[in-house]
Amino acid sequence: MDERRIASPALGARALPNQWDLIALALGFGFFVLIVEGARGMGAPLGAPVTTDLSLQYSSLPYYALRTTLRMFAAILFSLLFTFTYATLAAKSRRAEQVLIPLLDVLQSVPVLGFLSFTVTFFLGLFPGSTLGAECAAIFAIFTSQAWNMAFSFYQSLRTVPRDLDEVANGFQLSAWQKFWQLETPFAMPGLIWNTMMSMSGGWFFVVASEAISVGDTTIKLPGVGSYLAMAIEQKRVDCVIAAVVAMALVILAYDQIIFRPIVAFSQKFRVEMTGSQTETKSFVLDLFQRTRWLRALTSVPADLFDRFAMWRFQPPKMLAVKRIPVPGQVVDWLWYALVFAAALYSLKLVVTFVGATLGWSDVWQVAGYSLITMVRVLALIIIASLIWTPISVWIGLRPRVAEKVQPLAQFLAAFPANVLFPVAVIGILKFHLNPDIWLSLLIIFGTQWYIVFNVIGGASAFPNDLKEVASNFGVKGWQWWRNVILPGVFPYYVTGAMTASGGSWNASIVAEYVKWGDDTVSAHGVGAYIAKATADGDYPRIVLGVCVMAIFVIAFNRLLWRPLFGYAERKLRLS
Repeated sequence: MDERRIASPALGARALPNQWDLIALALGFGFFVLIVEGARGMGAPLGAPVTTDLSLQYSSLPYYALRTTLRMFAAILFSLLFTFTYATLAAKSRRAEQVLIPLLDVLQSVPVLGFLSFTVTFFLGLFPGSTLGAECAAIFAIFTSQAWNMAFSFYQSLRTVPRDLDEVANGFQLSAWQKFWQLETPFAMPGLIWNTMMSMSGGWFFVVASEAISVGDTTIKLPGVGSYLAMAIEQKRVDCVIAAVVAMALVILAYDQIIFRPIVAFSQKFRVEMTGSQTETKSFVLDLFQRTRWLRALTSVPADLFDRFAMWRFQPPKMLAVKRIPVPGQVVDWLWYALVFAAALYSLKLVVTFVGATLGWSDVWQVAGYSLITMVRVLALIIIASLIWTPISVWIGLRPRVAEKVQPLAQFLAAFPANVLFPVAVIGILKFHLNPDIWLSLLIIFGTQWYIVFNVIGGASAFPNDLKEVASNFGVKGWQWWRNVILPGVFPYYVTGAMTASGGSWNASIVAEYVKWGDDTVSAHGVGAYIAKATADGDYPRIVLGVCVMAIFVIAFNRLLWRPLFGYAERKLRLS
């Protein structure tokens, strides 16, 4: 009786705080001060024309890094909210899926510059004369580089819950709400966490475009690492480029250790396996929390409220029940298809009217040719990246200790902006007379190959330990082990990673096919360079044409290749 009371976290609330409580309190207070300091400048007046004073002094980098980090985490919170609503609706409703997943393909294919071109004026109009409008535009741009990957991951996990677990949930008579929180969300956690880390890194990859926005005559430069890096590139300050990379590396290391490492360690409890894992991910922040008294007692209250929330059974009052008129499902499907087709036709009419006022069919065929070139470039790079990184990622994911050490390095490499390599690319291509169509392609895959890495690591990390032990006991090794054991297990995760890497590569082509270093410009043939040049010129009809043709190619690419692969992986996993 006494031992149970001593071990109870609730009793700790009556005891004196220990030294770990004081350390946790100091860390929490420090974070609060940093958030207040960073948020204080978000509502400052916006100078003329629409920019803020920036400096390349090294002493400005800590504050700029703080502002960038706050934007990144604001965007990731909106991305999580989007993921839990959008992806869940797509996975649970067949009719919603027929619209939401193709729409997600379109949104993934629209480049960050495409969103910025048409949202900057809107956000500035919401908060005239205030930096808050520009901050909202930057956060929205970062959101568009994070949300789609997370939504695809969560959707894939919800669709591939093992059938035996689903039958157990039905046996316990869990409602749809309870099944979502007690089974499906925990099952999706390992993949979602790794994809959230990837999305944070993806935000860094496009941070220059998000904080240093230039669309025609509209220029926005917000205090941040991205705008600092853009100014350093514009003034050819190699020392400042290196300083920005160092600041970015320190920030990534900090939030990896303080936020993501504890979450990854905590997510180990959600692994689907019959036997315990041999190794365990460690986190000093999680250990600190587990040693506190008051902090654990305080968190027991919201934890209990969440348990009640997750086990809540919806029982609508009988008086509100309305007798439904039976309608054949096929009739509803045809009505739904007609509504979707009408909406798509109306959107196409608006685009044709806007673009056709100044451009002709010759421009359409030109952009289609550029899109075909970019598609071949993207497909070749995805194949090369898959052959290289899939076995490496499986090896890392099956070894939690190795994954623990590789995690911050992988986040840094995934976050490494392609803009940092612009000096090397431009100088090397001009000096040695290299072909931009070949050598600029490396910049495309430099950031997007990590979608494959993070997803495959997440899949290998979630691979049941009991299945590994069974394969080991039966002596399954070599190619047989790859073909019959691990590849089927990680294949759904790989398809999700490759599909998002493909969409990210189309997006990255905007940055990689049109490269500037000071006054020097190197351009490759492709739709990315077409959109980037149109954006720099403020040519909205060409921006719309380039984005729409790119979206059509991406949707066709996904429907002909990635969707059949995803369906195959889903069927195999559900039957296993």
